[in-house]
Amino acid sequence: MITSRAVLALEDGSVWEGAAWGAEGLAGGEVVFHTAMSGYQEILTDPSYHGQLVAMTAPQIGNTGVNEDDSESERPHVRAFIAREFSRCVSNYRATRDLGEYMRAHHIVGLHDLDTRALTRHLRTRGCLRGVVASGAELEGRDDAALVRAACDVSPMGAQDPVRGVTTRRRYEWRGDAASAEWFPARRPPGHGPTLAVLDCGTMRNILLSLRNHGARVIVFPADTPADELRSAAPDALFLTNGPGDPATADYVVDTIRELLGQIPMLGICLGHQLLALAAGARTYKLPFGHHGANHPVLHVPTGRIEITSQNHNYAVDAESAESAGFEITHRSLFDGTVQGMRHTGLALYSVQYHPEAAPGPHDSGYLWDVLLEVASGRVA
Repeated sequence: MITSRAVLALEDGSVWEGAAWGAEGLAGGEVVFHTAMSGYQEILTDPSYHGQLVAMTAPQIGNTGVNEDDSESERPHVRAFIAREFSRCVSNYRATRDLGEYMRAHHIVGLHDLDTRALTRHLRTRGCLRGVVASGAELEGRDDAALVRAACDVSPMGAQDPVRGVTTRRRYEWRGDAASAEWFPARRPPGHGPTLAVLDCGTMRNILLSLRNHGARVIVFPADTPADELRSAAPDALFLTNGPGDPATADYVVDTIRELLGQIPMLGICLGHQLLALAAGARTYKLPFGHHGANHPVLHVPTGRIEITSQNHNYAVDAESAESAGFEITHRSLFDGTVQGMRHTGLALYSVQYHPEAAPGPHDSGYLWDVLLEVASGRVA
């Protein structure tokens, strides 16, 4: 039985008490809630969550354990993980260890045995808040007021450049791996489609896998790669990946995109969608509490079709400025009407805010890989 105390303190002065799980210590960051019922290993290893404290709304997390094949990157990026209950039992045949062991090995501070429904409603009302989770020795000698002050001292997301902390350090060609071949067989022979220069702002493994399995040759570049170097690789298109933080703090990526506008087709997902918008002259803004989940309905405007999508972002593209910059809005959120997809009316630019590669997650958006690669091949969707 886990009995040691753990505390979540938020910058608004509220304090939430529970029990420690996984690693003990002190972790600070922006607190967000995630509504998916599965896929916690993918969430923990998604670079888009770099530096955040993630609270799951599903009442029990961890009963499928952790395995060696389902990570979205080489390491976890979540600083603290919060749930109503972390399971002590592992019941999936693919598991190689339990979630608590995994969190301890990667120094992820955990907190459970608290009312995550009340916490979620609090965040929906107050918006994204900075916070700290403290347990073990880091909790000793700290009263609630001290923890709240520590939460207020956490650097705001808009003052950070987390992309530099998650991008690759070198150029490489992604050719897949054994696990990919076993669980996700290719739809088309790799290399028979366009060559994509992937600007890695925090890419997920399943994005690279989806591109390759639809026939693309995938060459990955660091986020700060100069335009001349990307141009010299002679790709058929530039692909802009997901990633963490405020797109405005990655201004060096925006400058690179802007320099290449009109010279090469460009595709974007999540943060890449926002960066493409900024480079073309649109604006972005911060959402009250972000979109984090695997059950978000999106309207495909041209067809009226509804897609259930996986999403993870705290920022959105301003619709009016996007249309002024020459974009047609192709997808809209049915939760709040925010822009979920767009294509440029004069340039080969196409992007979506959500994640068509989501694993696990809905497959309603799988058609987008064909659309994106048609744009990359010069056939504008």
